[in-house]
Order: sequence, then structure tokens, then C-alpha cells
Amino acid sequence: MRHRILSKPSYSLLELELESGEEVQAETGAMVYMRNVELKTEMKGGIFGGLKRAVLGGESFFVNRFVSKGKGVLGLAPRYQGDIVHIPIDGRVYAQSGAFLASTPEINIDTKWGGARTFFAGEGLFLLKLEGSGELWLSSFGGIEELEVEGSLRVDTGHIVAFEDSLSFRISKAGGLKATILSGEGLVADFSGNGRIWIQTRSVGEYVGWLSSLLPTKD
Repeated sequence: MRHRILSKPSYSLLELELESGEEVQAETGAMVYMRNVELKTEMKGGIFGGLKRAVLGGESFFVNRFVSKGKGVLGLAPRYQGDIVHIPIDGRVYAQSGAFLASTPEINIDTKWGGARTFFAGEGLFLLKLEGSGELWLSSFGGIEELEVEGSLRVDTGHIVAFEDSLSFRISKAGGLKATILSGEGLVADFSGNGRIWIQTRSVGEYVGWLSSLLPTKD
């Protein structure tokens, strides 16, 4: 299986070249084009697994399976403008809800309780738990950058795409009460340990807030 990420970073599209019998699982609605590929839709993990992803993880109730019937080509794109990143994994990665785009079938998609304080970060109570050995593609709003954490790193919660299992985190204020209110920085995630984190260069929440400020108000 070979892949290319086209039109980076603002309007990225994932193109996969599949050998006969190779398979990819992807978020529903992600398919842009395909050739010599058969589409199968299922509830991965059964009804309970589908409900967990949809209700808790912000993903679709269903997962699409694309199986090549020869030399196949498959184009996939996320629902919103932004970047796509390829992450070969052999273990476990946690991602924010809505970040999953596609993976090889060996990757299991589940949810993880992120801790009660993650709710106040505006990113949801649950994280996606992506586990196995294979290829993973995540999407984001804005460009994606990979950072290496060696000890500690503070990241705005609205810019987190994913992080490795070797890292732990806690949610805290960006500064004191005055700084938190006046700086516009809000809450942050303090990561500790050694591992990789992927961040997005734009925040959906901030973008929506900016758009709202441009809308005319009622007199």
C-alpha cells in the first residue's frame, strides 16, 4: 500500500494505491473517488462499539471498509478544510474526537475517558483510543505539526490533534485568573513524559468565534 497526501495543508486529500485484497477502514463520508475498490459499511465492534464512537468519540456510528479488487485507487478527504497526517503506529495513540480519517484494519478504534476536567477544555469528555500495529491517518482543522516532548510541554487544548500513550497530561489554566480571562488563552494541557504530540495550527473554537463576530446583530 502506498499513499500520497495532496493539496497540503489547507485542503488535504489522501490518495491510497492498493494492491489486490488490501483493505482500509475510513470515516463515513470521506470517500472522494475510487477505482477497483469495493465499499462495505459496518458497525465495527458491533452496535455497542458503534454507539461508543458516535456518542462518546464524536465519530460516525458506522465505519466504511474499502477492499481492493485489483490494482485499486482510493481518495479520501475530511469533512472540513485542513491537513492530514500519516502516523505508522505499533501500540496506542490517543486523538481528539473527530480526528480519525482512515487506517489499516489492524487498528482498533475505541474511546477512553479523558477525565472530568477535559470537559471544561471544550474538547469533550472522551478521547479516541487508536490501538494496534498498522497505518493511521488523522485530520485536523489547519496544518498539522509533530512535536517531540522531552519532559514537559504546555499546549492549548483547542490545538491538540493526538498524542502517544507514553505521555500523560492534566488540564490547567494558562495563568492566573486575570491572565486566563484577559489573555484569551483559556485552558491548557500540561503534558509530561517522553513521546510525540501532533498539534493543529488553527483552533475550531477560535475560528467559529471569529466568524460569529462578523455576523450582523439584531437591533
